[in-house]
Amino acid sequence: MTVERRSFEPGTDVLIRKVDSHLAAVRAGLSGPELELAERLAAALRELVVSTAQASAADRGQVRAAVHYFVLRRESRGRLLPVRSLAAAQRVVNKVVIQLGRPDLLVEPRRERPTREPVTPTIDITVG
Repeated sequence: MTVERRSFEPGTDVLIRKVDSHLAAVRAGLSGPELELAERLAAALRELVVSTAQASAADRGQVRAAVHYFVLRRESRGRLLPVRSLAAAQRVVNKVVIQLGRPDLLVEPRRERPTREPVTPTIDITVG
């Protein structure tokens, strides 16, 4: 019997499937900047899952917690249980990214307005 060797640990496939299925679900209800943020969070989480597959249990646990925080967004039930925002998930993912030394995966907020040119001060010279 030939056993195919997988490139990922058993838990990585499960985590990536959770991220992908959650992203598919939120695509139906989100649009614009919120959808873009969800997609960037999902991409960062997928990369974290893959890159920590052979890491320590503590590092894998941090990534697993970030995935669950993203995936298990609670729905609002009145005033008692507020909706967990994508911004909150962004903060959690970015914290894990920094702790794991992967600043290349930071999910930065997108600016909707174009950046302005820096204003250079002018000097009035009076010739008298």
